[in-house]
Amino acid sequence: MRTVDGRGLREQHKALRRSRILEATRELLRESPGSVPSTERIAERAGVSPATVYNLIGPRDKVWEALAAGFTDELERRLAAAGAGGPREVVRATVQLFVDDPVVSRRMVRAWQGSGLMLDRSPHTHLRRAMGDARAEGLLRADIDTDALAAVVSNACLGALHQWVAASIDDGRFLARALFALDVALAAAATDPRRDQLLAPLRDRGTR
Repeated sequence: MRTVDGRGLREQHKALRRSRILEATRELLRESPGSVPSTERIAERAGVSPATVYNLIGPRDKVWEALAAGFTDELERRLAAAGAGGPREVVRATVQLFVDDPVVSRRMVRAWQGSGLMLDRSPHTHLRRAMGDARAEGLLRADIDTDALAAVVSNACLGALHQWVAASIDDGRFLARALFALDVALAAAATDPRRDQLLAPLRDRGTR
């Protein structure tokens, strides 16, 4: 049986405390969406000291960055659990994670100064991989720069995210706009034998 040394146990306990702190922060935000919970309130809800909150998260203005990191960690878990999926699965999983916790998601994106990087880590990495796989499978042309294509889709999805955060579109439109950006990119890069297949979602959308 594999043993865990003292350092390993300390890291595990630190990770558990950090997880409790982030969940406590989410709970407080859901209860009072318009306010930023104080370090003391977060600590009380998490069952730790204010010093622990400061040591593991940082000052209060670092809360949003920590929540965003937790968000991308959860997306990593969901995508890993789903296995190797195509670009549409990556986009759907990303949108679903935002809409599953709308109060926290909206508050986090509005308040975090780095929210423009929100989709850079997990979804963009998976989207780049999925685009590369699609090219290898013959869906996309061999001359296509799939990293650049993924970046275009990620930027369009980020725009849809900010529209959703501003409540100018609902959950359904958020997903529809993200998928539309993806489908346009895929259709434009399609190989001749697969063009009709990749154009089908756009044609279907036009008949609704």
